[in-house]
Amino acid sequence: MQNKTKIAVIGAGASGMMAAVTAAKYEAEVTLFEKNERVGKKILATGNGKCNLGNTEFSMDQYYCEDKEKLRKMFGIFSVWDAITFFEDTGLMVKEKNGYLYPYSEQASSVLDVLRMELDRAEVKLMTEAEIVCVDKNAEGMFIIKDTKGNSCLFDKVIIACGSPAGLKKGEGMTGYKLAEEFGHQVKDVAAGLVQLKSDETFIKGLSGVRCQAKVTLLINGLKADDEEGELQFTDYGISGIPVFQMSRQVSYALKEGKDVSVLVDFYPDQPDNALSCMSRLRYKGQSHKTLENYFTGTLNKKINMVMIKQAGLKPDMPAGKAGYEKIWEITRKCKEFPVHISGVNSMENAQVCAGGVSFEQVNTELESEIVNGLYFAGEIVDVDGKCGGYNLQWAWSSGYIAGRNAAGSSTREMIDNEHYWPDGPDMDK
Repeated sequence: MQNKTKIAVIGAGASGMMAAVTAAKYEAEVTLFEKNERVGKKILATGNGKCNLGNTEFSMDQYYCEDKEKLRKMFGIFSVWDAITFFEDTGLMVKEKNGYLYPYSEQASSVLDVLRMELDRAEVKLMTEAEIVCVDKNAEGMFIIKDTKGNSCLFDKVIIACGSPAGLKKGEGMTGYKLAEEFGHQVKDVAAGLVQLKSDETFIKGLSGVRCQAKVTLLINGLKADDEEGELQFTDYGISGIPVFQMSRQVSYALKEGKDVSVLVDFYPDQPDNALSCMSRLRYKGQSHKTLENYFTGTLNKKINMVMIKQAGLKPDMPAGKAGYEKIWEITRKCKEFPVHISGVNSMENAQVCAGGVSFEQVNTELESEIVNGLYFAGEIVDVDGKCGGYNLQWAWSSGYIAGRNAAGSSTREMIDNEHYWPDGPDMDK
């Protein structure tokens, strides 16, 4: 009887659990190592506790990586539709809302529970409170795994799926990068992604607590780099919300490079200039007898209006008619391009994802290292990250499946050779 391939999976997050389950289903003997006392802790926090596990409105534009063509091929091997099938086969009911995929229970714990059941069903050996500190190769080509307790084991293949420092305490989450570097891999400088932005503007505290629909345009060294629209949130230290998260990766790297960063906020994203001008003139004709504070009541949030009045050098109790229409229009027009200087990003502790990691160029389409045979990577440890909307978990499922299957000896290369790209699914390049 042929001996099974012995595989160690380091890290029991989303990608690690998927890798372990997949490898075991392809007849490998799998041991899953997790430094915490429980598996999948980060899963419980995703999607505000609902676990946005994927998105049917899939687009490569939602991802950052060094080689999007290679990434596209990987998503062709295990797509969002494959992820849906996988979870439905585990017994999880999946529902879709505007493209976003959630467990029908709207509980992230449901996703974690079915993954744990799959680990049991696949007979994966789970080792918790086992932090791996050393991975090496002996003369026979076997991997030697050592943990903090001094235990060591031999394996044929290793999958590193340690995740990143995102959402962890300062100094944590760097183990996977260290292990990769010890084997000679390049690790791109990590930075907080999907995180809040800080501002040193004096008016920020006065806007704290405001939530509004807005378009946010990112400027780096004065040039437009991106724009996003959605609910913007002001905090006592800066700005937050989905539009901010989507551009925070670019901000992180720009600030690291010493570039000047600011955003322009459009508080009237659905109002073109001509419509806003017409509305402003009509309001002035009918409301100019009111004080400025009362004049702007019924437009934007009161806190926004008060900041605009103050920045115009006026007082809230001044009659609008005395201020004059030109000044009123100046205030109104500024609401279309309100500048906010960005001084920093929130800490990695607050980030939902981490940009950077093991160079994508140093792994092949099977997620095996180009440097060390038998060493694989999966999930956030690789320099691939996505925007909000389930895209990062999709990478976890896809990369975990690919690494697990290939480590077990069942190559996915023929799927790429046959151009197996979602024959019944949406266009990958839309």
